[in-house]
Amino acid sequence: MRTTIAALLSGLVFGIGLAVSGMINPAKVLAFLDFGGIPAGVWDPSLAFVMAGALVVAAVGFRLARGRERPLDGGSFAEPPRRDIDARLVAGALMFGAGWGLVGFCPGPAIASLAYGAGKSFLFVAAMLAGMALHRYAMPAPRAAVNAAD
Repeated sequence: MRTTIAALLSGLVFGIGLAVSGMINPAKVLAFLDFGGIPAGVWDPSLAFVMAGALVVAAVGFRLARGRERPLDGGSFAEPPRRDIDARLVAGALMFGAGWGLVGFCPGPAIASLAYGAGKSFLFVAAMLAGMALHRYAMPAPRAAVNAAD
């Protein structure tokens, strides 16, 4: 129960941070990603400060966690089963980046934006869930991930 409450509070703080920073506004995200495209000169660098702040918070969190034997919830730290860069990782990163650049949403901000009831948020999340389902049934899980789940 303690882990569930911690996850809920973390998600709530994350969602509020996304809303306050403007990350759930696709127009703001697209303006950040426009480094002089057409029309030129609409680049909005403010999200770089949001990302820099997030990196500082994450670095402090990782530094504090490094000195612990186990997480505060009593479980264990999870290491990724693989660290290599393969074609699936590169393809996934390219699709993620292309989707983010085309519509200005990525999964976290899209889910947080559902609270505002915008139709495009619901459309994006529905398409994201459909893509996840398609991937799950069309692509076999890599062997390392299957073994890690056991």
